[in-house]
Amino acid sequence: MQAPSNTQASVRRRAPAAERNRDAILTVLARVLPPGGTVLEIASGTGQHAVHCAAALPNIVWQPSDPDAAARDSIAAWRTHAGLSNLAAPLAIDVTESDWGIGDVAAIVCINMIHIAPWQAAEALFRGAAERLAAGGVLYLYGPYRRNGAHTAPSNEAFDVQLRATDPRWGVRDMEAVEALAHDAGFTLAEAVPMPANNFSLVFVKDAKP
Repeated sequence: MQAPSNTQASVRRRAPAAERNRDAILTVLARVLPPGGTVLEIASGTGQHAVHCAAALPNIVWQPSDPDAAARDSIAAWRTHAGLSNLAAPLAIDVTESDWGIGDVAAIVCINMIHIAPWQAAEALFRGAAERLAAGGVLYLYGPYRRNGAHTAPSNEAFDVQLRATDPRWGVRDMEAVEALAHDAGFTLAEAVPMPANNFSLVFVKDAKP
């Protein structure tokens, strides 16, 4: 492992939430992801999840991405620090663009994105995933959700208010609306796994073509 320079260390961002939820997320991913192939992570953020998952799943090539240049710098710094051969350099993917710069993948992971983005980003995520996953391929989403039109905890309701005050297009999504969006894109919700801090892991599977 290469010793990090002071510059690399300063570029590496840290999100306390990522440190708290990474093991719980990995427990689900280790069970539902394929045993090999390339897993594309959308909106990798700091890069902490990418390093954690790549280290724990050595037979998978973990492909991080983020549309934000500073986030990609952080991911790249974490990658250099970790020195993992199965962790690829980050891609500049904006899901709303038609060209993601990557073709077919074995699975797609997206953690804490669709509530901090316009609904059009969720639509584009499923549309792009449908183009790149084969039948049986997994699309994994993590984050807070409302169920049957209601928040699952007061903290999520307060978070939703905060999000919508920041940008009216943001907000905690209705799980049923996300499931309907997935269905229209050719996916089935295989599991909704309750997670710590009132979050959920949603495991979608690409349907076989009729």
